[in-house]
Amino acid sequence: MKVRIKDFGINLDILSRGLEIEVKDNSGKHLGDLFITKTQLIWCKGRTRRENGVPVTWATFQKWMES
Repeated sequence: MKVRIKDFGINLDILSRGLEIEVKDNSGKHLGDLFITKTQLIWCKGRTRRENGVPVTWATFQKWMES
């Protein structure tokens, strides 16, 4: 799996707009995008637009990772 940052500003703090990470499989097929914001993570499968993605709060993500 190939994961890369698509858009990253100079400031290392996550700002309101957030950070967008593009996810591709080993053959280069686009699997989706992950948006990371101050309040949540948003998974956009395939070419799904950000506003139609699946949001998860940081608290829920933390519970998933710690279970």
